[in-house]
Amino acid sequence: MDCYAENQQCARLKVPLDYTHPDDASAAIAMVRIHSVVPHNSTDYRGPILINPGGPGGSGVDVVLTLGAQLSTIVGPEFDVIGFDPRGIARTTPRVSFFETRVEREIWASNAAREKLSMNASADALSRAWAQAIVEGQLAGARDDGSLRFITTDHTARDMLRIVQAHGFEKLQYWGFSYGSVLGATFASMFPDKVGRLVLDGVVDSENYFATEWSNNLLDTDKTWSTFLDGCVAAGPDGCPFFSPTAEKISEKINALYASLRERPIPVRTSTSFGLVDYSMMRHVIFQALYFPYTTFPALAQALADLSRGNATALFKMAELRPPFECSCDEPSYRFEAVGDAGTAVRCNDGERISTAYEDSVDHYRKLSESSAWADVWAPIRMTCLDWPDFPKDHFRGPFIANTSFPLLFVGNTADPVTPLSGAQKMSTGFEGSVVLTQDSPGHCSISGPSICTQKHIRQYFLNGLLPEPGTVCPVIASPFPTDDLRSSADVQRVFSLSEEDRILSNVVRELAMTSAIRFLIGL
Repeated sequence: MDCYAENQQCARLKVPLDYTHPDDASAAIAMVRIHSVVPHNSTDYRGPILINPGGPGGSGVDVVLTLGAQLSTIVGPEFDVIGFDPRGIARTTPRVSFFETRVEREIWASNAAREKLSMNASADALSRAWAQAIVEGQLAGARDDGSLRFITTDHTARDMLRIVQAHGFEKLQYWGFSYGSVLGATFASMFPDKVGRLVLDGVVDSENYFATEWSNNLLDTDKTWSTFLDGCVAAGPDGCPFFSPTAEKISEKINALYASLRERPIPVRTSTSFGLVDYSMMRHVIFQALYFPYTTFPALAQALADLSRGNATALFKMAELRPPFECSCDEPSYRFEAVGDAGTAVRCNDGERISTAYEDSVDHYRKLSESSAWADVWAPIRMTCLDWPDFPKDHFRGPFIANTSFPLLFVGNTADPVTPLSGAQKMSTGFEGSVVLTQDSPGHCSISGPSICTQKHIRQYFLNGLLPEPGTVCPVIASPFPTDDLRSSADVQRVFSLSEEDRILSNVVRELAMTSAIRFLIGL
């Protein structure tokens, strides 16, 4: 049926909750479709492309409603673009929830605040996160209505095949971001003869993910952070409010702010909210900024400059990923909102069980700290699986090796904060004929940086089945920070020299890079 806006249709598809017993209980997969410009009865129509925004736990419906027009422009008018909410998530039923009401969840989140706590913020930060995760795992088991064990990636892969078949096709066309690369690799391994076109963008090491290690995501995070430091220096005092003449000097100022907030948090009150800016908040704001540099780096530089003068309001506002919680007299109106419980369910059902011993969590954090300075904000992700219900681990978890009916396209950035390029390179080795397309930019997934080159390759792959030459590296058309007049003039000249088609694509990739609406990324 039509929904939301012109040229959009919504539906739910009934699928088995448990594919080993398909005649028992069912799930209903929520979808939204942006219709192709080309009529479905035309010989030019190429079918649906499914979108998964990652997480796990991200809503494909929300992303297509927000950015579907831009994604549709990239892939072309010959395709439908379909966002779906994977099982357990948002509008799809049954929906995962460890809490009986929204208020109960908010009270727990406010008291625990695990997702906002740096593991080196205090002597007991790690132990508190460990204890809170134990409670949440026990809640998950206690509140399970019998459907929780079926919220797995391999079941969602089967759901995707059902969606494709319901559209009259037998092979999947798919663009998966971040965790969505795990889902795509799982599908390709389970159904190698059902691969039409698969783009896996911001690639997770699926073996590491299913082992519940979460240990090699941060290999390029320092490189991403360096692009902020170096970019601020290059932009100069007019382009970067937090400017210093060297990256080392900027790092010294950052460390001074960390030390100051450790000693004395800053109270903030805005027109809509209030709270404290402390060391943990600063760490998380900076880490989140690394995902979308073109949106956040200039704002972060201004917030840090304000903070150095004692004004923490801008940093506080950057930490607010959603409006302040409000109680509602109409609780059912929120029955389809995406919640973090679903993401926890997917990764903990998918992965190996982990030890509940506190000493083992300490050891994992120590090892993670040896590989990255950002372990303090990443370690809690794995701990959410402590004391998870003891469901059988009989679902597909590899191997990720296949000779697919069409080669896969992997896409990775040179400085991705949470899915390093090595993930794409490793995963590609398991899929015969696949190619890694590299985008020379910071940020998470290709759409975090404005690259006409990358998106033209993705379009040609979907439309004509053309893979880029192995070793292809795509540039971006701008830097995250405003540059001096000379560079700006050169950038303008490049835009004027583009074809009309490329100019449209240039506008789209800039829009995508400049949005912070996509919080579909693993770990957030």
